Amino acid sequence: MSLTYAELESITNDYFMVEGGKAVDIYFDTSFLLNWFLKQKKGIWERPSGGEKIRIPLEYDGQEADFYSKGETISSDDKESITAAYFDWKHAYGNATVYRIDGLKNSGAEAQVQLVTQRVGGAQKSLTKLLANSFYDDAGGSNKRLTGLLACCNETATTAYGGLAEDDLVASDGTKPWEGKRIDHGGVITLDAIREMSSAAKIRDGKGGKPDLVVTTETLWNKISSILQLQQRFTKESESVKAGFIGIWFESKDIFADDYCPAGYMGGVNTNFYGFAVHKSGLFQRSKWGKIPDSAEDKTMKIYFDGNAVCSNRKAQIMYSGCTG
Repeated sequence: MSLTYAELESITNDYFMVEGGKAVDIYFDTSFLLNWFLKQKKGIWERPSGGEKIRIPLEYDGQEADFYSKGETISSDDKESITAAYFDWKHAYGNATVYRIDGLKNSGAEAQVQLVTQRVGGAQKSLTKLLANSFYDDAGGSNKRLTGLLACCNETATTAYGGLAEDDLVASDGTKPWEGKRIDHGGVITLDAIREMSSAAKIRDGKGGKPDLVVTTETLWNKISSILQLQQRFTKESESVKAGFIGIWFESKDIFADDYCPAGYMGGVNTNFYGFAVHKSGLFQRSKWGKIPDSAEDKTMKIYFDGNAVCSNRKAQIMYSGCTG
């Protein structure tokens, strides 16, 4: 006998509640970046309730500032005239389907529960893998996918990111506050390369001025880890390790491996100016089970994500390409 809709709802609700909601962690086990931004809610974390676009106020390198003396006229100029970037909403889903025939084959309550939970877990994993991979999308890719880190770091001055191109925002001194930074390293990865990359994305002195996350491939991370361990240069347990991922701490930066990072790349992310905006009804929200139209009582349930990766200071992010071990 196939499961009723009420039974499917009950099994699914129990699945997400069991062991203190352990199943929810599946959304964040694929990628440390998803864990950091979507579970721990680090960096920019916006929950809009609607709107045609996602509006993110820009944070520039600095505004007018100077010493002054008694009676002297001081400047009230706003250094830049554009105050916000606008990101498109992105929509993704994971699908769980239980065919009537499979329900009939899986006789017994325990077997049917296993069938449903396996399908729901598969929907979660498929959705998070999709998001983790899309996180690195470049400009010119599918407009359905996330506005990725490579798009943020794209250096084509006329290509828009967040609705703005580099050339749309030029300061009085000729600098471009909305500059994308991608550098062809073209060589073996070293600690000096990490320092140089970090300095290239420095936007101010002091705390929070440089990237605090460094993401790369497992191959390149293994190289970095070997150098650090040989020199005993790491100083404390990294946040990525605390979250169950492969990582290491070095000079105020969490360096970690990501299976979805493109080959030869290493990226520096300043989470003071990078993160996610997710619709209030779009953070892995699931639909109720329903019948697939024109089917033999086959049933489906969807899990939805509605949001996008966003940035308030593009110059604070950087990607190195052409890195080798």
